[in-house]
Amino acid sequence: MDLFDYMRQTSQEKESPLAARIRPRTLEEVVGQQHIIGKDKLLYRAILADKLSSVIFYGPPGTGKTTLARVIANTTSAAFTQINATSAGKKDMEEVVERAKELLGMYGKRTILFIDEIHRFNKGQQDYLLPFVEDGTIVLIGATTENPYFEVNGALLSRSVIFELRPLSREDIRALILRAVSDRGRGMGAYGAVIEEDALAFLSDAADGDARRALNAVELGVLTTERGPDGKIHITLEAAQECIQKRAVRYDKTGDNHYDTISAFIKSMRGSDPDAAVYYLARMLYAGEDIKFIARRIMICAAEDVGNADPQALQVAVAASLAVERIGMPEAQILLSQAAAYVACAPKSNAAVNAISEAFREVEATGNLPIPPHLQDAHYKGAARLGRGAGYKYAHDYPGHYVEQQYLPYELTGREFYRPDGSGYEAKIREHMKRLREGKSHE
Repeated sequence: MDLFDYMRQTSQEKESPLAARIRPRTLEEVVGQQHIIGKDKLLYRAILADKLSSVIFYGPPGTGKTTLARVIANTTSAAFTQINATSAGKKDMEEVVERAKELLGMYGKRTILFIDEIHRFNKGQQDYLLPFVEDGTIVLIGATTENPYFEVNGALLSRSVIFELRPLSREDIRALILRAVSDRGRGMGAYGAVIEEDALAFLSDAADGDARRALNAVELGVLTTERGPDGKIHITLEAAQECIQKRAVRYDKTGDNHYDTISAFIKSMRGSDPDAAVYYLARMLYAGEDIKFIARRIMICAAEDVGNADPQALQVAVAASLAVERIGMPEAQILLSQAAAYVACAPKSNAAVNAISEAFREVEATGNLPIPPHLQDAHYKGAARLGRGAGYKYAHDYPGHYVEQQYLPYELTGREFYRPDGSGYEAKIREHMKRLREGKSHE
């Protein structure tokens, strides 16, 4: 059987992609996600007891969200309906709700509504479902690749149990590939294919936890590889590499993975780990992140986490930001790498951010305290009659360009907001300020 014979099969089962055909039908067939479907876990017990409440499955593509929904469909006594939020409208939901009301009222039968990509529903569509979820007319199963706390209405979240699915391990992917190659009923076993160990290891790793990606590569490999002298289809490492092509990086610029990656990038610079910082930088660049966005985050980190421990860090970050806009990719990656590595290796101090945070809290608590009169503006006619600027001491008229006088409002006398912690250059700042304060006034 060649590729064209395969595509001419008429049955729905045969025409479906391998990933759909071999999808598990029972809990026992599910690979991975044992943290939520292990035999002692809530979801496992709820499915077997047919006592499922509304749930939302959240996780990357290819981790089994739809699979778990189909397993539930196969085990429940409730009516099961599936819609996709990318194509369904309010009319579709109204029809589901009306049918659910009939089944519940006439036969006492619940309806489970599976909504794939539920994050695609707008607020109005999600609000429509709320009363029917709340009164039990519908048991909702939502599936989303986006963080539900960002994309799903709080009211629906409060009435649902959220289960986060994780990327499958290499061992999980390996088991799925072997099952797909050997299964004669729903897999590719009838083709007499064998997968070589190095190809199996490569696909298990390159799939990056995405079962669908691995199975699509296996199917393509079997259908496009000629039989060897022994009559078998050998999926070699070279064939596997061709079938899966470039490794896909899970990174949605508008999704939570975007925020997770930039968070890891910033925390790595803050934690003085240049290797991790450059690694996360590479992940963002590989996925096509906006270089201006990355440059802005480096500048913020330079000020927030390095501060005056190394004032040069902010200059490097700003220079990189200006340069990447002029140069663009791919060379901009070098500039960003230099800046990220510099910020990561620089001595750290958050004294500046602590200072402004504490000052903000003081302003919120005490409001607009009077500015000392000698600091007020005296550059207008009549200022002297109002006492504005009277008694101000010009610092450059005194030894060391310093003179002690009240700068904070009198109510805050003695308060300190900026406290250099002694890291890097801030050690010199602290010593300088200490000498000034110990020298007292030079009146």
